[in-house]
Amino acid sequence: MDLHLEGKRALVTGGSKGIGLAVARQLAREGVDLVIAARNQAELDAAAASIAAETGRKAVGITVDTAEDHSVTKLVAGTVEALGGLDILVNAAGKPGGQAPPPKLGEITDALFHDDVNVKVMGYLRMAREVAPLMAAQGWGRIVNISGLAARSTGSTIGSMRNVAVAALTKNLADELGPQGINVTVVHPALTRTEKTAGLIAGKAAASGKSEAEIEAGMSANILIGRLVDAAEVADVVAFLASPRSVAINGDAIACGGGIRGAIHY
Repeated sequence: MDLHLEGKRALVTGGSKGIGLAVARQLAREGVDLVIAARNQAELDAAAASIAAETGRKAVGITVDTAEDHSVTKLVAGTVEALGGLDILVNAAGKPGGQAPPPKLGEITDALFHDDVNVKVMGYLRMAREVAPLMAAQGWGRIVNISGLAARSTGSTIGSMRNVAVAALTKNLADELGPQGINVTVVHPALTRTEKTAGLIAGKAAASGKSEAEIEAGMSANILIGRLVDAAEVADVVAFLASPRSVAINGDAIACGGGIRGAIHY
């Protein structure tokens, strides 16, 4: 299927690694020129060079701290300067989940909560607020928010709260921006295989005395496809949502966890 993405311009936050990097790479493969944004310039430069070399598309790395208004404003201005405009925003900047046991109630401090939510929820809002006028002026745009299936389960108080908030943000943005030609969607990955997964599994195996195969089997025990979803597979879904082909989907949440056993969502 031709996604009709050739020549589009995208900004991907959290784009130097993990799901954000996988999304940026897939968009570039579909013919998109892009800016990737994160906090570390050296990592951004390496990722952008790799994407450009593989795909032949323009890829530029610009640093950002999505917890700061002025940093977001500077990023979007730099993106427009680098690409000549902006069609697609993928919000993927946030503290990764699943890397360590989530804090229990007595361990949740105000600072821990506010820092997490400021980067992800408010960061996504700041980014959308900055890019929406650009997209509205041209009558077309796509905003895809990367959240997570903690929105649909207990076990991580902060994780659930921030991810539910991203879903609520998404629907409110879709209602407001949809009439201006801007579709806004949210993607909920589960635990996803990224460049960090091998080290995470090895660490858990060493700490528990189990084999790495046993650890990975436990991590994927509740996933219907029987394995972890790869970041590139999440990126395939995001690329579709970022495309003109996705016009029928607006304001909705798409789960990308391989199917989680038990709950019914409708």
